[in-house]
Amino acid sequence: MDPAFVTRYALWADTSVSALRAADHLLLALATELALPEGTFACTHLLRGDRPRVALSFTLPSEPLLRTAEERLTAQGYEVTPGLPDEVGRVVVYPGADSLNGTVTVGELLTRSAIDRVTVLGTSGQPPAGQTLVTHGHVRPQWQGDELVLAAMPAIGGTLVPFEVPDPTPCCADH
Repeated sequence: MDPAFVTRYALWADTSVSALRAADHLLLALATELALPEGTFACTHLLRGDRPRVALSFTLPSEPLLRTAEERLTAQGYEVTPGLPDEVGRVVVYPGADSLNGTVTVGELLTRSAIDRVTVLGTSGQPPAGQTLVTHGHVRPQWQGDELVLAAMPAIGGTLVPFEVPDPTPCCADH
């Protein structure tokens, strides 16, 4: 992604949400309310400090869309700041995200979406284009520099799955 695009047409909203799943739901609801067009990126960002929480960022394809989003978010009571809170957003809304349901190949994922690269935990290099990936409808890449990168891990039957699962088991859930 062109860094000028990110800097010029980005804003972020502070929230009181502290869990990623709740932040995803809020982000998707706001994306629907704002009627975000194709070409929009919407991310979650973990804010640390005295009040840990999840911020939401939006990178839009034009200045008028940015101003409209800023006005609507401010009207809803969000504190809105230009730019991004950090450089490593976890991307929830991005071009092609809706086409990544079920089982796709790595090549299809890269062709259908804005994701630039797939990495597999414990290996070097990118997996082959024909490698299958079972998405479970939950594909959350992250920005690494100017690239949108999906971390995946090996799964049963030689497939891959995204590293982040839709419904993680909380630590010590069985205690």
